Amino acid sequence: MQFISALELHNSMNNGNHFEIIDVREPYEYNACNIGSTHIPMGDIPNRVEDLPKDTNIVIMCRSGKRAEAVANLLVTDFSLTNIYCLDGGILAWKEHIDNTLDLD
Repeated sequence: MQFISALELHNSMNNGNHFEIIDVREPYEYNACNIGSTHIPMGDIPNRVEDLPKDTNIVIMCRSGKRAEAVANLLVTDFSLTNIYCLDGGILAWKEHIDNTLDLD
């Protein structure tokens, strides 16, 4: 598992690199505020591994990065995926460095 900062992810995407961003927060969190990512709640990940793309880099995100790190570790360790990144600092870091208009409260 690798970590990627919000700024690194944003810059890389702006340079034409594609990432599938998977938000593992709970539905109420995602519905309140999201960045247009794919929503798969943390508890659903083991049953939805087949839905994850195999041919692109996947960034796992949550609110602060803790749940995302656990999910990313699971995907690497138990499912042998190698294209997994964890968004360091989660959507809180995205708000701080990329889009301060996000309403997370």
